Amino acid sequence: MRLRFTKMHGAGNDFVVIDATREPFALTREQMRLLGDRRFGVGCDQILVIEPSTDAGADFRYRIFNNTGDEVEHCGNGSRCFVRFVVDAGLTAKRVIHVDTMNRRLLLTLQDDGRVTVDMGPPVFDHAALPFDASGLKARLVNGFELWPVQGAELAVVSMGNPHAVQRVADVETAPVLTQGPLIEHDARFARRVNAGFMQVLGRDRIALRVYERDAGETLACGTGACAAVVAGIRAGWLDSVVEVQTRGGLLRIEWAGGQSPVLMTGPAVKVFDGEITL
Repeated sequence: MRLRFTKMHGAGNDFVVIDATREPFALTREQMRLLGDRRFGVGCDQILVIEPSTDAGADFRYRIFNNTGDEVEHCGNGSRCFVRFVVDAGLTAKRVIHVDTMNRRLLLTLQDDGRVTVDMGPPVFDHAALPFDASGLKARLVNGFELWPVQGAELAVVSMGNPHAVQRVADVETAPVLTQGPLIEHDARFARRVNAGFMQVLGRDRIALRVYERDAGETLACGTGACAAVVAGIRAGWLDSVVEVQTRGGLLRIEWAGGQSPVLMTGPAVKVFDGEITL
């Protein structure tokens, strides 16, 4: 089959975007693996699928697949690319868009400078939501916030629609992302695995961040990971409510007022090229 696609990236986190608003999405896992392969296919961290909404309250439905073909709950950088795609493709004239994902509804705003702000909803700390099994562990409290001893690290666990385990490190450049990251991802206490974040606090309004993502390995940026890291840093008393996050692929701005307030993420979304591939 011939498949039309658009290659995009958000701060270096790259995606293949597929418009399934007119025809149903019907790729197999094997086809998605080929599409995501950087040598034999197009190559990407994740595949984004745009579908019609099944609810009158939303403008679109948006699905996310890792390059392994596994469907996942959420992707912050991908949601920004989703907005640029539907606007640039003429699928909507709106600049404020409501979209349904696997487990939540997002409010997305296209800014005048081309950046996109995503209302990510409030963070979730309930262990059952990740899920995370803390049985037999004793947390260390920092500013009243729990840090859990797992795989030789002290982890803050938080869901941003997908599971994250964040640790503070002295230097992200020397942090054991590629060795400790997969151990945390696959630790049995995380039944659906977890994204492992490594956060260096540069000031109360700035951090550097690397994330080892489920299935994808380390990516140049992780939007939900940036949100989770800032939320953890605010809860621990290390950060203020507005933080710039320096990823390897670019800069993200994260805002959180605490409590049940939504986390707001603002960052770039860039179209790279349109193409076709035979699968």
